[in-house]
Parts: sequence; structure tokens; C-alpha cells
Amino acid sequence: MLIPVISSSQFKAFAAICFTMTFLLSGCRKEEQAVSKVASTAAAAEHKAQAASAQKDQQRAQLARISLPTKSRYVDVHEPGQWANPFLSFDSQMINLRIVQADANPSQLGKGGLLRPSAARRQELQIRQQDLVEALIALPESAWPYGRVVAIEESPLADKRQRPAIRRQIEAAIQQLNDLGVVVDEWPAR
Repeated sequence: MLIPVISSSQFKAFAAICFTMTFLLSGCRKEEQAVSKVASTAAAAEHKAQAASAQKDQQRAQLARISLPTKSRYVDVHEPGQWANPFLSFDSQMINLRIVQADANPSQLGKGGLLRPSAARRQELQIRQQDLVEALIALPESAWPYGRVVAIEESPLADKRQRPAIRRQIEAAIQQLNDLGVVVDEWPAR
């Protein structure tokens, strides 16, 4: 068997080619690792988006039990104390959620009088922004006499320096509620 004889320059060229191939292959592995990392990140982001979409669909379905709003029922209400649906007042840290429970007595006799005042059925809760949708879902249907509409206002007691941040919170809440099919009546009317 004949063994080919190669010169030192041919050996150096062969060694350079082998080194280059090894470098390229290791570079390909690094690129493959980077591509697989990007692909797994994209898959995780897609899974997270699908979960958020499913949660939003579930929230929409839960709010769908409340009838659509009837504007003729609330168009003439101009005082916050007269508003019968959920009323949201935004402060820098919390949201005041005011609800009026339905009168448990179906009789019209004495309704709103001394023995059955409507103020006794009014409740105020303080909630965080991220708990807003869950709080509205938890309300009974009787707390929505106008249908699926809420009133929103900037708290009159809020610090003047906090107003831009509060405004951003209000706009985010309006977007979130509109995405879920809840009509927002902003007070005072803009």
C-alpha cells in the first residue's frame, strides 16, 4: 500500500482547513443554540398570550350575564350619589368602588323612605387596579340596574401632582373595561 507523501505546505493547508471546519461547526452549534433559545422564548410568549386571551374570553363570558346597558336609564343622572351602577373613583394608590345593593324588599310601600333608605344599601370598597375586573365580575346582577355600564371619575381629593399618573390609570382602566364589553361613562363628562 502506498502512503501519499505530502509536503509541509500541504499539511499546513490541510490543518488550516480542518481548523476552519471545526470553527465553523462550533459556530453553527452556537447559532443553533441561539436559534433554539429564541424559538423557545417565542413559544413561551405565544403560550402566555394564548393564556391571557383565554382569561379575557372567560372574563367576557362572566360579564355577559349582565344585560347590555340602557342609556335611557342613566342619561339624566348627573349626581354621583344618584348613580345606581358601580361607580369607580381613582386615587393615586387605590380605586374606590361604590356599589348600591338592590332593595331586598320587592314592595313599593316605603321604598326609599325612613325604614328603607337607599343609603343603607350603598357600599364602598377600596381595590387595587389589577383587581378591578375581578371585583366587577364578583358583583351580583342586582348591582347593575342600568346594564353593563360603570361610571369613572378622578377622585376630587387626589393630590394635584398625581393627576397625570391617575389619568393614565383611568385611561388604562377604560381600555381594559371596553375590551371586556363594559361601557364606561366618564365623570365629569369630557
